[in-house]
Amino acid sequence: MDNGITSEELARRIRVHVIEMTHASHASHVASALSVADILAVLYGGVMRCDPRRPDLPERDRLVLSKGHAGSAIYAALAERGFFPVEELRRYYTNGSPYSGHVSAAGVPGVEFSTGSLGHGVSVACGIALALRMKGSRARVFAIVGDGECDEGSVWETARLASKLGLSNFTVIVDRNRMQAMGRTPEGVSLAERWRAFGFDTRECDGHDHEALRAALVPATGERPVCVVARTVKGRGVSFMEDDLLWHYRDPQGEWYERAMSELGGKLGGEV
Repeated sequence: MDNGITSEELARRIRVHVIEMTHASHASHVASALSVADILAVLYGGVMRCDPRRPDLPERDRLVLSKGHAGSAIYAALAERGFFPVEELRRYYTNGSPYSGHVSAAGVPGVEFSTGSLGHGVSVACGIALALRMKGSRARVFAIVGDGECDEGSVWETARLASKLGLSNFTVIVDRNRMQAMGRTPEGVSLAERWRAFGFDTRECDGHDHEALRAALVPATGERPVCVVARTVKGRGVSFMEDDLLWHYRDPQGEWYERAMSELGGKLGGEV
């Protein structure tokens, strides 16, 4: 990375910011943001071509966070990469702030598309990938999708279209934490096999292993879109939040906040 920190350290910083942001604003979805932190750290830590000084650079790679309820994580990643000052994270989920609970592109450098209605972000990302290919661009487009989000029919309509068009510049990353809003995702369902059946070059990996993620996120070699099924743990990094559905809705306060910050190594310099 430009500032010399590792992707692992970037992931830790993202998690610390997420705890601080949800604590200060009493916002939900902390566990959903923690599960995706390593994926974002690897993408912004070197896989994606982007320049914080020129967020609208035509040659940039694009990322759409289709699971938009994890917006705190992407705001934290962008702030750490220098798209806007870290101090701006203090405004998360406050009245009049551009940093809404579900990720918003309005007035936020580095966010490509506002999401929150599940299934829409992956469809838009597919359209962006098609438009870039028609322009002759070599830019890649990534969409991070929740495994619960894969219940949406629009996800599979998009998968069929992307495969038919041979969008090799399009990569879907499934945050496979095996939980959704009201319970666990169905057991015995292989999302990897499903994406493979739809014609994607499908890879599986540990979604918290940065080397494994980097290896899985290499560009396509043929005329097929890519799907990376990243096996993750909801609430990763904070022991009492891990694999606990309650933290889809709870915000960390009191003793829970103190314990979470302690497990993540404490506040950062200039923290919110």
